[in-house]
Amino acid sequence: MESQRMTRSLRSVPELKYANAENVVRYRAIMRYFYQEYKRLRYWLKPEEIFEAITEWSVVPEYTLEQCLADLSQLEEWGNLASRHDGGRATTLEEYLKKKMQYLLRPYSIEIERLLETLEKVTGYGGSLEPTLFDKIADKLFDIRHNVSIYEEDDALELWNELYEVFVRLHENAADYIASLQTAKAEEMMVTESFLVFKEKLTNYLQNFVQALQRSAYKIEGNLERIGDPVRDLFLEKVADGITNKPSLEELPDKEEIVAELKQGWANLRRWFLGEGSSPSELTLLERATKEAIARIVRSVIRIQERKRSGLSRRKELEHLAHWFAQTESLEESHCLAASVFGLFVTRHLQGEDLRTSDRADMSMWEEVPTIRALRSRSRKRGERRETEPVRENEERKQREREAYLQRQAEEWEAIREMVERGRLRISDLNVVPSTTRLRLLQWIGRCSTSPSHSFVTPEGVKVAMTNAKTAERAVLVSEDGELYLPDYELVFTFIGSALEAAATREGD
Repeated sequence: MESQRMTRSLRSVPELKYANAENVVRYRAIMRYFYQEYKRLRYWLKPEEIFEAITEWSVVPEYTLEQCLADLSQLEEWGNLASRHDGGRATTLEEYLKKKMQYLLRPYSIEIERLLETLEKVTGYGGSLEPTLFDKIADKLFDIRHNVSIYEEDDALELWNELYEVFVRLHENAADYIASLQTAKAEEMMVTESFLVFKEKLTNYLQNFVQALQRSAYKIEGNLERIGDPVRDLFLEKVADGITNKPSLEELPDKEEIVAELKQGWANLRRWFLGEGSSPSELTLLERATKEAIARIVRSVIRIQERKRSGLSRRKELEHLAHWFAQTESLEESHCLAASVFGLFVTRHLQGEDLRTSDRADMSMWEEVPTIRALRSRSRKRGERRETEPVRENEERKQREREAYLQRQAEEWEAIREMVERGRLRISDLNVVPSTTRLRLLQWIGRCSTSPSHSFVTPEGVKVAMTNAKTAERAVLVSEDGELYLPDYELVFTFIGSALEAAATREGD
């Protein structure tokens, strides 16, 4: 059944041929006259009436009745018109001998002409943002949730038609309006000064819509979530019964097909407000698009105002400000005035080496050693020509740095050698230690804690292993600059591989 309906819906549409045929003006004129008379509740028309109307419009030069009859016959062949014999009494012999016909506009052609008439009025996306539609949808869902059991079939059908019509209108109008704000015409308008007059009204319009959306969205989502499948199926069954019980001369689909179509419509409604799976709902996307439109409008207004301000002279303002600064009595007062007038200056991030001399948490930044960094002027003006300077000789500085590095290496090795001689070290067994030893122990503990095996190997070939990484015992590490509370870790130091020979060589040296 579904495949047959799909096949019928994908058939060719010969009823559209007249809109692009060779004699399109004649066919369109005839069909437009039929449609106008249809709206006046006149359905069956005679060829003479049609010919007279086309002649009055003067859209087809030298149009004849024979051409009109041929055009009507062609439109009937394409399925746009239906015909019947005119049983009226003939007044002349010629009318009696000629077979007289009357013509009627078919349903497909009515919808085609209605569509064409609508398309002629389209000048842009149009659309609108109607906040009241959210309240209507919330009220309809509330009625379905609480009164579905007392509804008659006709009442359920009327409620469903109103609900879905409001939902479709909300979706289409909002989508069209948001799309109209993305057009090139809107972009051009947002850069003109005349937009400043329109901006306040447009912004309030969008903000009121967003507020109504946020206010009513919770009601709609709550009602949809509380309407379970039994309530939904009962309501849609009544709607389907209302459709099938309505007298109709046309063939209606089976009740199962009607219910399936209604469930699909309900799923569309639910997906639009609640989303589906991990994808956001159309309501969320609409709210996001509206907020982005508001932000874009505000940015455009700011750019327009800045552009207007850039051409104004601020000489008088600056002179008044200069007199104001000249009247201050102290530097502190000048600082306060500058802070009030200019605010915070743009932050500049300067990169440098952190040369902290202490680990104190309460140490002020003003007590830190300053990092000196030379700043290069960014001015494009060429400065005065300077004399060339010879390359600086840094051999003495390099020698000092090398000696300091070797001394640190020697101290590091001496500390490691002492630990290896001890073989095993526990935090609780230590007495007062220098700050350098404390930093070295903390470094070793940190490297062991981050290693999966709770051990690591130093460059000198000494393996440092932590035997009780998860100990609950606590100890106090007393150093020259304070006390540190930490778990009572135990570290084991051992030489590996050829490190023993290297150690012996160092001791010999």
